[in-house]
Amino acid sequence: MESIVGIIALICAVWVIYDVWAVQKSMTAGKKVLWTIFALLLSILTAMVYYFVQKK
Repeated sequence: MESIVGIIALICAVWVIYDVWAVQKSMTAGKKVLWTIFALLLSILTAMVYYFVQKK
């Protein structure tokens, strides 16, 4: 069960980091760094917050 959660967490972190650095061209470098740090630390929670705050 832990491995499934780990895989989901990895996918969430990669998605947020990719979207922040490759798709969000207008975002400042400071915000990109913060989103990246949060994605690495709290991947699933960060992905949910990012989706509702940035993707609307």
